[in-house]
Amino acid sequence: MTTLVVGATGATGKHLVDQLLNTGQKVKIIVRSPEKLPESWKTNDQLSIIQANISDITEDEMAEYIQGCNAIASCLGHNMNWKGLYGKPRKLVTDAVRLLCNAIKKNAPDKPVKIVLMNTSGNRNRDLNEPISIGQRFVIALLRLLLPPHVDNEKAADYLRTKVGQNHNLIEWVAVRPDGLVNEDKVTAYEVYPSPIRSAIFNAGTVSRINVGHFMAELITEYDLWNKWKGQMPVIYKTAQKNS
Repeated sequence: MTTLVVGATGATGKHLVDQLLNTGQKVKIIVRSPEKLPESWKTNDQLSIIQANISDITEDEMAEYIQGCNAIASCLGHNMNWKGLYGKPRKLVTDAVRLLCNAIKKNAPDKPVKIVLMNTSGNRNRDLNEPISIGQRFVIALLRLLLPPHVDNEKAADYLRTKVGQNHNLIEWVAVRPDGLVNEDKVTAYEVYPSPIRSAIFNAGTVSRINVGHFMAELITEYDLWNKWKGQMPVIYKTAQKNS
């Protein structure tokens, strides 16, 4: 099995790549600066490095890059600085999802390709009845006005929900919604729910980036887990985060 990972050098993406390599999977990554990669990656025969800026890749080029890939994972995100929040590209994640889906369609593979998108618990799954408080609605409305990356995350997931849908013959997908991300060194126990079990704005839980990477890798490699969550937007928390 071969997986293409975009956003591989990010805080969560690097964990996903490590998890996939540790289970013996073949991995392709698209990075702008290969010289910054860990030496263990550069010398790993299971890892193929493509040097490119994803915003500059054409549909034909991406179709070539994903040739032979069974899965694609996106851990793309905006840098938490002024340029990252308010500069271009404002639709980094959405444009990448669209590009990847169009490249899959161009290749017309024999079996559906899995797409795993890292999203956010602050985004609702509009396929389900996920009620939120008036206060949270107000804050999210402000986020849409003030933080373009939040809108990008919403539109990226909505593209999979509405443009790809549940019954596409070439693409299957899962959008993983982690709650408040923290850094930890080891995989620990975590829990996954179809919808948030607490307010992402007023009562957020936590989950480690390495746990998110582990769950995304498990989705890609474990047949039963994929069938459980495909076409959904599971929310992941550290164990024992649920209120009593």
